[in-house]
Amino acid sequence: MVNHVGEIAALSAQDAETLLTLNNAHQKETSFLTQRDWDHLVSQAYSATAIGTEGFLITFDQGADYDSPNFVWFEEKYDVFVYVDRIVVSAAARGQGVARTLYESLINMARADGHTKIVCEVNLDPPNPGSDAFHDQMGFVEVGRAHLKEREKTVRYLCKSI
Repeated sequence: MVNHVGEIAALSAQDAETLLTLNNAHQKETSFLTQRDWDHLVSQAYSATAIGTEGFLITFDQGADYDSPNFVWFEEKYDVFVYVDRIVVSAAARGQGVARTLYESLINMARADGHTKIVCEVNLDPPNPGSDAFHDQMGFVEVGRAHLKEREKTVRYLCKSI
């Protein structure tokens, strides 16, 4: 069990395999990635950070080379934003502040860069109550919904003004 939150750092090549495995263990909530997919996401990211191998956060800002239907939804709605593509925290580190620390760092960076919105989606079906509760606590509000047939899920689109 993690007793404290470690330092935030850019995703490193040395931890990529472990973090990719962590991502794929949570593909129901995020999506499965190959090593090539992972490398592309990280190379295009506005921010790609981790706290050791306990958790990671990958984000994009408007205009990124990313064709996710969720990202495209936000791109059509907002001119300027930072999109949280995925945040994953290991089971052992849950409840220790890892996700909150990663988000707070992102918010500070985005605000300093002139962004005014952090956006994301959370699965409605299949449900993700832990993520719903976390995003509610962080001040996100629902701004839309979509059913993604090809991924067999329904999502809620969330936004936090910063």
